[in-house]
Amino acid sequence: MKTSISDFLVLALVCALTTSVVAGCGNQNVAGAAPGVEQTKAIAEEGFIYGLPIVMNYAVMNEYAVDKSGPQFKAPFNQIKNEARVFTYEDTAIITPNSDTPYSILWLDLRAEPMVLSVPAVEQKRYYSVMLCDGNTYNFGYIGSRATGSEPGDYLVVGPGWKGETPTGIKKVFYSTTPFVLAAYRTQLFNPEDMPNVVKVQAGYKVQPLSAFLKQPAPPSAPTINFFPATTAGIKEHFFEYLDAALQFIPPDPESKDVRAKLASIGVEPGKTFEFKNLSEERKAAILLGMKEGDDKVDQFLATGIKSINGWKIGSFIGNRDFYHGDWLMRAAAAKGGIYGNDAVEATYPLTRTDANGETLDGSRHNYTLTFVAGQLPPVNAFWSVTMYDGKSQLLIKNPINRYLINSPMLPGMKKNADGSLTLYIQKDSPGKVNESNWLPAPDDAIYLVMRLYWPKETPPSILPAGEGTWKPPAIAQAN
Repeated sequence: MKTSISDFLVLALVCALTTSVVAGCGNQNVAGAAPGVEQTKAIAEEGFIYGLPIVMNYAVMNEYAVDKSGPQFKAPFNQIKNEARVFTYEDTAIITPNSDTPYSILWLDLRAEPMVLSVPAVEQKRYYSVMLCDGNTYNFGYIGSRATGSEPGDYLVVGPGWKGETPTGIKKVFYSTTPFVLAAYRTQLFNPEDMPNVVKVQAGYKVQPLSAFLKQPAPPSAPTINFFPATTAGIKEHFFEYLDAALQFIPPDPESKDVRAKLASIGVEPGKTFEFKNLSEERKAAILLGMKEGDDKVDQFLATGIKSINGWKIGSFIGNRDFYHGDWLMRAAAAKGGIYGNDAVEATYPLTRTDANGETLDGSRHNYTLTFVAGQLPPVNAFWSVTMYDGKSQLLIKNPINRYLINSPMLPGMKKNADGSLTLYIQKDSPGKVNESNWLPAPDDAIYLVMRLYWPKETPPSILPAGEGTWKPPAIAQAN
């Protein structure tokens, strides 16, 4: 089980506080001087909030596209890796992973030239989407059922500074703020027997350089990069070292100018290596305390900054650059709540750690139920699911029936109550054979539940606007 960032920072603080931080807190910054201890703490807090999504993304990119010997490696840049399976407890690079849809993963390197993404015709009943997410974790574009329809098409993805005209045959151009981009393909799977059909769709996903699409000579290759090694497990211990490395690939912009200048004043900037071990004990403690307080603010946002309905947290806090407009706290909360989540119009994510009474969900202490009243299942154009995660690591859990979620394609095989309602049994042990079709296995510990509403309906009943719609998820109840 992974240690949380907060837990690690608390432990590190105990080690670092061998001298009094308070004694140094009166140090004030003067013109031309390094920030005092108090300012260092404040900068570390602000920098943590700003940098958390960037660092998380950089670590995933390393594991998926750079470290070819690592267990999470998918494919080199500009090559699609189709997964003919859904994610399980063995997938640990991304927290809160989706186990609804087989993924196709593509990391784009746009430094040499733009890339063309081609999609096939997809049957209308099968939902699919291609989410484009850059190094700032801005979702800057979508291809798929909702965004572009089910017809085939060619789409251009370009990096910072590209000013060419839209080539003939390209349906749309998507502009990234960074040279490296994640294209996350989600293809709906109806049931296990449907996998061959998903594989056929995935085979139609293509990627090629713009020069190849235009049948022109290729430009010179981009220089080879020796990426600073990073893993998701290493984020808590090497946060600012990772941020140093990642910022090399995040062009400055007006929104981040101030926070990046502050980070540079404590030695965190592109092209440098933050040497935490060389700091005084006071400054080590200040850095760790600032990170801890930043992490606490992110958790606080997730707990109170989005609307609570029947114990579920619902809000619209994922989007593009214009959506965030420099709101680093919201962006950090989106990443920690589940990095690479969709915009609310593509998928809305009610999430909870508590029951109807506000008590923390714990599979070692209680069994729970979630009941949808007859005629009040989640209103979607595509499909919905409820996924179980370990409440501490936010990863899928190993369980005896290899079931990580319950979703709407499973409804025909599920048992309904006499009044037409549907009850899900959320517990660590089987509720008995008669109810096992409705069982969502829970950990023998803290529980984190995420509901996913893919392509939510926009007319009542609807969960949109997120947290303010006419449809509300029912509360989790302790079982009698």
